[in-house]
Amino acid sequence: MRGRPSLFPKLASCVAATSLMLLSATAAGYAQQQAPAPKPADVEQHKTTPGGQYQPSLDVLGKGATEQPGTKPGDPNLTKAEFDKANQIYFERCAGCHGVLRKGATGKPLTPDLTKKLGFDYLRDFITYGSPGGMPNWGTSGQLEAADIDLMARYLLNTPAQPPEFGMKEMKDSWKVLVPVAQRPTKKMNKLDIDNLFSVTLRDAGEIALIDGTTKKIEHIIKSGYAVHISRMSASGRYLYIIGRDSKLNLIDLWMDPPQTVAELKIGTEARSVETSKFKGYEDKYAIAGAYWPPQYVLMDGATLEPIKVVSTRGMTEDTQEYHPEPRVASIVASHFKPEFVVNVKETGQVLLVNYQDLKNLKVTAIEAERFLHDGGFDKTGRYFLVAANARHKVAIVDTKEDKLVGVVETGGQTPHPGRGANLEHPKFGPVWATSHLGSETISFIGTDPEKHKQFAWKVVQTVEGQGGGSLFIKTHPKSENLYVDTPLNTDAEISSSVAVFKIKDLAGEKPTYKVLPIGQWSGISEGARRVVQGEFNKDGTEIWFSVWNNKAQDSAIVVVDDKTLTLKAVIRDRRLVTPTGKFNVFNTRNDVY
Repeated sequence: MRGRPSLFPKLASCVAATSLMLLSATAAGYAQQQAPAPKPADVEQHKTTPGGQYQPSLDVLGKGATEQPGTKPGDPNLTKAEFDKANQIYFERCAGCHGVLRKGATGKPLTPDLTKKLGFDYLRDFITYGSPGGMPNWGTSGQLEAADIDLMARYLLNTPAQPPEFGMKEMKDSWKVLVPVAQRPTKKMNKLDIDNLFSVTLRDAGEIALIDGTTKKIEHIIKSGYAVHISRMSASGRYLYIIGRDSKLNLIDLWMDPPQTVAELKIGTEARSVETSKFKGYEDKYAIAGAYWPPQYVLMDGATLEPIKVVSTRGMTEDTQEYHPEPRVASIVASHFKPEFVVNVKETGQVLLVNYQDLKNLKVTAIEAERFLHDGGFDKTGRYFLVAANARHKVAIVDTKEDKLVGVVETGGQTPHPGRGANLEHPKFGPVWATSHLGSETISFIGTDPEKHKQFAWKVVQTVEGQGGGSLFIKTHPKSENLYVDTPLNTDAEISSSVAVFKIKDLAGEKPTYKVLPIGQWSGISEGARRVVQGEFNKDGTEIWFSVWNNKAQDSAIVVVDDKTLTLKAVIRDRRLVTPTGKFNVFNTRNDVY
């Protein structure tokens, strides 16, 4: 969020696969020309970790219409139906690691010049058995049938498909202003306590719920794009921006009675990020959204979503200076020190500081940080932005006042996934920013005060162990004495349905311990995985909300915990709460309180 999970991707990862049982004559003939397949990884030694299971699926691209490339002489033939099915499997399960164009990302490239050297048998076996390096065992785990594995091996021997581009013309065609600015109210017309309102993603319903933070009542349900990834607030607190994985943006006017969508825009095929201008004098003036496909970001009018400028992120990687054709925009934040957006580009490892003073003569400062940037947040001063380069197990730090890289640090854990992270006053090291990890139980604390605690600044000053890997979010609040860590992607059901809570004052001890809150149990729901995800505080910092996330056909809930006593305060159960995931308190989101 960031990605961000998704904000909440499927538990799927790198490459898609093939099948022995339905070997077509064409594929079999092709395979016989190849050298014997290398011995696949030992299945007994291969255990997919939570970190290995997690990669952002491009499920919207998988459902889109993509033209089938022509077959070259000697390539396995795919019917149109086979191509469409293979394309969907690839985008939903493989593109997150190997890239839309199969040129590689966190996973290796899978272009025909490479796959043909490996051969059909190798591809089939590798997809079936996986590898200790993180490639899932799609066949032996039962996630793909043998026929699908066969199909995917043939698919990987063909020319990669390229989804269509999406430029200004397509954006203008999708743009709708449902309520013109002149027809909107000039003052708040409803009785909602907007600052303590929660925008809650109802992922599989294609909706968001606006929930009152005091009464815990669902005030309104608003239709959105598919699987809203994040909600962001305008600087004034009036406008709510949400973006779905299908790249659809909704602009919601919270002053209206009832709040409703006043403008819509589609910025591509797959997307994850949106933000609005916050610098003094530019409040509510501009918005920006970033896409996974096509790789680009779009600057818009803040009150209407009219697209003004589209900028591609295709370019050179920060390390090897090689051209990358599809660098995804992972997360975006708004600087508090300059009229700039901080745009994090995943595959190239570039942090782009986009100055919005003059969109016609756009100035962009490109900072070489670290590859595979994902999500992150500001330190408590709002000056320094810390972003996870999760596949490299690092965090990059950018000074948004001086527009320069401060440093890149190893986090000491596998695959950091902080969400926006957590700022706290460490009893020993002063101000720190914390992240948890997908691939390990590690929680890392990075010093953030270069003035009064210079000796600790921009270093990992402490690591502690939580419940386990599979964490997506870590949370605290300036008024809280606690630090909360979720583990929704852990393979243990008990761990994934609970959260660990550390007392901040106890972090000075030799081996800090944590208390486990059985959030899933407290919800009263007895069915499903009950994955507990994304703590979010109310405006006052007195309570924290957790989503209990089941699948679409099962009951889900939101559990509210009293921050002082760590006891159950309320359970929000409603049939309309379909797969609730991300929750964004208006005040905290608007003011970057985390």
